[in-house]
Amino acid sequence: MPAAHVPFTDHSRRAKRRAYALKFPPGGKKREGHLKSNYRDLLKVSRRVCRYGQSTLARLETVAADGAGVLSTHVLMEELKGLLESMRRVINQTERRVLRGETVPSSEKLLSIFETHATVVVKGERDVVFGHKVCLTGGASSLILDCVIENGNPADSTLVERSIRRHIEVYGAAPQQASFDGGFASKANLQIAKGLDVQDVAFHKKCGLTISEMVKSAWVFRRLVRFRTGIEGCISALKRAFGMRRSTWRSWSSFRSYVWACVVGFNLVAIARHLLT
Repeated sequence: MPAAHVPFTDHSRRAKRRAYALKFPPGGKKREGHLKSNYRDLLKVSRRVCRYGQSTLARLETVAADGAGVLSTHVLMEELKGLLESMRRVINQTERRVLRGETVPSSEKLLSIFETHATVVVKGERDVVFGHKVCLTGGASSLILDCVIENGNPADSTLVERSIRRHIEVYGAAPQQASFDGGFASKANLQIAKGLDVQDVAFHKKCGLTISEMVKSAWVFRRLVRFRTGIEGCISALKRAFGMRRSTWRSWSSFRSYVWACVVGFNLVAIARHLLT
């Protein structure tokens, strides 16, 4: 026999109104009170929806225990458990941050109940985005030689040694020359790169380094800076033409698969163009 219907009220319109009010709050002294009152009502609705979900889960567990459940029932149960746990985390962090005024560490924040793996990616003065930092290594052939999808947002300055060591591991030797974005620049990273047998190293921003310290001549430095600009064009093509701007596949493993599918597709097109010329 099918499980009894779980009574519930659809709060979609109410939640959308509160979300709209939070997105476009009034200015002046009324702002803080306005935000808190709307957050309180949104949290009230969220807790009610959680109770609906918990009641549904209990009914599904009863069906499964009676032996009448099929595989789809167990799949639904696992998915519902994950969503309820995510909702509780979001409710908790919202109460702490908005109502109690606490600072919630980034490691404890849940940005999406559907994509729980997403992290905050801060890109200088540009808008904050949600997802994962992707570190790409390109070569003179315009091919993407390496790709690392970070589970978090590590500083660029911490990634120089790993990038060179990965190149050595994959290709058997360090690159003779390397060009990095400005965020990678530091004297320590220059010494690390030189210690790993990279002859010329150019950083987009010098950060106290001289050209003579980094490369053998100003001409080489200009060539490497121009090369880095060309790699930016490859990254732009990955985003525009190969869909790497936004992943449409769910889950952490699928996110990584999506990024690698973009990279492989880009490399296949680049190889085809080389063969046709």
